Amino acid sequence: MPDATLVTTGTLLLTLDLIGTFVFAISGAASGVKSRLDVFGVSILAFVAGNAGGVTRDVLIGAVPPVMLKSASNPGGLPIDAFDQIRSAVLTDRAQYFKDLSAPFYGANRPGSNVSQGLRDSFWLQGMLAGQKAAYDCIKAFSETDFTEDLKKFDVPTLIIHGDDDQIVPIGASAMLSSKIVKGATLKVYPGAPHGMCSTLKDKVNAELLQFFQKRDQAAA
Repeated sequence: MPDATLVTTGTLLLTLDLIGTFVFAISGAASGVKSRLDVFGVSILAFVAGNAGGVTRDVLIGAVPPVMLKSASNPGGLPIDAFDQIRSAVLTDRAQYFKDLSAPFYGANRPGSNVSQGLRDSFWLQGMLAGQKAAYDCIKAFSETDFTEDLKKFDVPTLIIHGDDDQIVPIGASAMLSSKIVKGATLKVYPGAPHGMCSTLKDKVNAELLQFFQKRDQAAA
């Protein structure tokens, strides 16, 4: 039954009259057309449903692709020890780990930060609402899954947004590489922006998205 949900997403969009809306893949959630992963709840890929229920644009925000784990073919990635430490922390004291992680996630550990305690508490709550097994298993998924071949198949206009102070998904091992793999991708680098910029810079991100979609709509008109 779960697989059928993915297979018939196009039909679902038509049935519910959702054509023209946005569909977001969040922390491993899948859409019927493509699926992507990210760390602990950040939406990384937006889909715009076209007239036939397909995808007309893609947006990657603070995304992990092509692959985070360091290897002979990916020397700029992070060592396995970094992810083993996350696994250990999640098993030992998940509650404290998510509290600590909220600081680098939103850049609250940087001088001059005005990130509210409320936002950090919200992040902690979202993390604690996840199942223990899901929280543990997603570490392997977001760190070791190689999306290189998937990125090569992107065939619609793609916007890639990333902060150059992302302490969770370093830009050099992600967006800088993805933007070279996705044909015709537009890369937007936000100086000083953290991984959680969809919250800390929501107005700027929203304006960027609207401009991207409106520009494409005008070109198609």
